[in-house]
Amino acid sequence: MHDIRVTVNGRAVAHRVEDRLLLSDFLRGVLGLTGTHVGCEHGVCGACTVLLDDVSARSCLTLAVQADGAEVRTVEGLGTAEALAPLQEAFRAHHALQCGFCTPGMLMTCIDMLATRRLATDEEIRDALGGNLCRCTGYEHIVAAVRSMVAARDAAGETAGERP
Repeated sequence: MHDIRVTVNGRAVAHRVEDRLLLSDFLRGVLGLTGTHVGCEHGVCGACTVLLDDVSARSCLTLAVQADGAEVRTVEGLGTAEALAPLQEAFRAHHALQCGFCTPGMLMTCIDMLATRRLATDEEIRDALGGNLCRCTGYEHIVAAVRSMVAARDAAGETAGERP
């Protein structure tokens, strides 16, 4: 057992966890944050993606003890039903979801990629989404939503810094 301290969606959390408890299980089972979905449990589908110190991470491959001292952001930390975050609004406006299972992980991946990549072409957007599987949308509307966010970012004069 290990005592961990982590900030989840801006809230400080201290908890005693089993050594082998996955971050996805900690978020869902211990904290009740069920927006983080678990699909393949092998890090392939991207449904469990969260931001760990502002970097997208597969929570099904990350141990909760590895998040000790870190800041974790889940889809619940984005917006609310009454006030969607800009990326959530872009997904809504562009019909970038159908069944919704992949959407939380897709959103968290997009937040990271919008912050760190230029994304000048649709091909670059598709490449950046390569680790997230969606069986419903065909990705076209997701790409359009991301493209709208890139245009807004560029119009605001914001830049994306590449991560080494």
